[in-house]
Amino acid sequence: MAALRAAGETTRLRILALLADSELTVKDLTTILGQSQPRISRHLKLLADAGLVTRSTEGAWAFYRLADENDGPCPAAQVLAMLDRDDPAVARDRERRTATRRANAEAAASYFAANARVWDHLRTLHVPDTEVEAAICGLAGTSRIRTLLDVGTGTGRVLELLAGRADRAVGVDASAAMLAVARANLDAAGIANVRLAQDDIYTLSQPRDAFDLVVIHQVLHYLDDPARAVAEAGRMVSPGGALLIVDFAPHALEILRAEAQHRRLGIGRGEMEGWLQAANLDAVEVIDLPGRGNELTVTLWFARDRRMISDDLRINEGALA
Repeated sequence: MAALRAAGETTRLRILALLADSELTVKDLTTILGQSQPRISRHLKLLADAGLVTRSTEGAWAFYRLADENDGPCPAAQVLAMLDRDDPAVARDRERRTATRRANAEAAASYFAANARVWDHLRTLHVPDTEVEAAICGLAGTSRIRTLLDVGTGTGRVLELLAGRADRAVGVDASAAMLAVARANLDAAGIANVRLAQDDIYTLSQPRDAFDLVVIHQVLHYLDDPARAVAEAGRMVSPGGALLIVDFAPHALEILRAEAQHRRLGIGRGEMEGWLQAANLDAVEVIDLPGRGNELTVTLWFARDRRMISDDLRINEGALA
């Protein structure tokens, strides 16, 4: 009853309708609904207290979304099922949300453009992204992914590739600016089953043993302690689940330390195998993709949680079920 009472007020019902399609900040909602920040914040608090919405922070920003089944029982879906989507106020809110998304996308594009020169140069040194992405999809297999976690999601590209086959997907990154880029890209792609959150790769706030597939794509070479990050990602993997890591093989391009803030010049097979073993994971497939002129080789490691591995596992299919 508390949830129904909370949803019964007109503004709060409009907020629920807006959050049904995407996460939004208080600033987004004040712009869309034309109400003050204190008023919107109070409505959100009442909805959160009633278990209808949840809140996540990214630096100074807070994002709100509808609570889902992983947050406990939530009647928001039943409330929204009775809402007239053609109601003039609701339709107008959708139009304003579209304009807000466009503004957010433009801000994200500006950040991306400011860093594009370095990233474009890096791309010329390794195999085309299309080949790496094809290898990622091949290792992930064709089975349905119940839960997907992308650690260090960056622009959200891995989520764009795999979220369509996932029942639930989460992307985390330490950078609020990169999360803004990912959010804009996912919105543009029409992907709605992804939750984005700011998180620490060394101490993830996600639930342990909860993800069928965890991906770390081109992140470890930025870190002071990649072994610790692999161990933390391993704790996220469900029994029998998989960890997919994409990074560079060892190389001698010192310029990447200065130009692209790389902390490590690639990761060797033996080194990675040791990290995976320490995380109770077994590497079942490793793929090297040499770049142009062999300047940078991209390596993909596909590892399984050993708690439910059977002798007849068909590792080449990368089955996740």
